[in-house]
Amino acid sequence: MFKTFHISLLLLLLSIALIPFQGCGTVSNGRGWGQDATLTPGWDRIKRSAVDAALSPETWGPIAGAMVLQIGHMDKRISDWASDNNPVFGSENNAAKWSNYLEFSSGVVYFTTVMATPGGDDASEWLTDKAKGLAIGAAASGITSASTTILKKVSSRTRPNGSAETSFPSGHESDTAVLTTLAMRNIDSLSLSPESRMIADIGIAGIAVGTGWGRVEGKKHYPSDVLVGYALGHFFSAFINDAFLGPDNGKAPQLTLAPSRKGMWVGLNWSF
Repeated sequence: MFKTFHISLLLLLLSIALIPFQGCGTVSNGRGWGQDATLTPGWDRIKRSAVDAALSPETWGPIAGAMVLQIGHMDKRISDWASDNNPVFGSENNAAKWSNYLEFSSGVVYFTTVMATPGGDDASEWLTDKAKGLAIGAAASGITSASTTILKKVSSRTRPNGSAETSFPSGHESDTAVLTTLAMRNIDSLSLSPESRMIADIGIAGIAVGTGWGRVEGKKHYPSDVLVGYALGHFFSAFINDAFLGPDNGKAPQLTLAPSRKGMWVGLNWSF
């Protein structure tokens, strides 16, 4: 099992290494990654980033899915089926181990994308910018972890295997969601073809999906625990990254309201 993991991790790192290294240069606004990191972005930007993160499909979609799973005990039925059949990892033990491996891999991928982002040509400037960007990432991770811990204590949901009352939400998934979301934000700053960018995003998102399913198949969490954990991690990482790290990424969803003959027309638009 460990040999398989080491080979898989090596392939993951080699895939990331195939991304053209962009250590020098600039992002879309002509400055280095992390250069514009600030603790005082202004209330307007903070509010806008919070709303954008909340309206992101990656935030409200999983929450909506978790709510749907409460109908007809689907949450428990899927959990029982996954842990009884182990269709992906082969056993509960392997699933639990792989969820740990994939959570670790999300950190490796995040750090790799940080190193690949454009930075200043001067060594001291490069190090300073990277340190500021990493500090923002650490803040997002820390806030997510603290929020997850609080929700676990408040909900006191028993794990599917009955081991503890810390099932909701999944800490593995919220931690992984933070790092994979930040990694994909970093990918946006690289000069890649649309095809390469899509492949990188799918691969990174796959880490979050695999981590979550490993928790379900390993009988550590219900599917709704994983979905809410992902939503939590994505919200805080998107919010903190967009508010405190650098320029807007241009992909924020927009909520529009307009009068109609029968009342009010509501629209939600976002670009890919």
